Amino acid sequence: MSKIAVHTTLTIALSGLLATPAYAATLDINVEIPKLNVAEYHRPYVAVWVEGADQKVAANLSVWYQQTSNSEGHGTKWLPDMRQWWRKSGRSLQVPVDGVTGPTKPVGKHALSFTDKQHLAKLAPGQYTLVVEAAREVGGRELLKIPFTWPAKGAPQSGKAQGSTELGAVTLTVKP
Repeated sequence: MSKIAVHTTLTIALSGLLATPAYAATLDINVEIPKLNVAEYHRPYVAVWVEGADQKVAANLSVWYQQTSNSEGHGTKWLPDMRQWWRKSGRSLQVPVDGVTGPTKPVGKHALSFTDKQHLAKLAPGQYTLVVEAAREVGGRELLKIPFTWPAKGAPQSGKAQGSTELGAVTLTVKP
């Protein structure tokens, strides 16, 4: 075999290695917004974040709020109604935050997925808590927590919390 043929074969073989998908640790979350039988229904504002063992925010994952103005003003006015998130992180954020904030969601199940290549890139290995908080105008507030270890080692780990008013089931799966 000539040097050119060997070089070409080696280049093709190495390019196949580079095309192999890179696997990342993931955090898959499902948040259920329950159907409520009330006279005046407003979609809830929801914040999803990760807290470290020190109970400080390690990562803001998602914040759903009214992003357009109406006769009552702009939706950011009611972000402080998500009291825990607001005290720990919200008041220091300049919303909107690309990749984090979005519009409120309708009744139903909503899937979120995050990897160690994006929102969780700065998470050191250790014990964390997924926190989901919801607040609704002419409604109530609810806060759910699910502990987990980051990153998962070996088999995926999962957790679940069940809301009683503003949130339905919240599930978490951490995959290595």
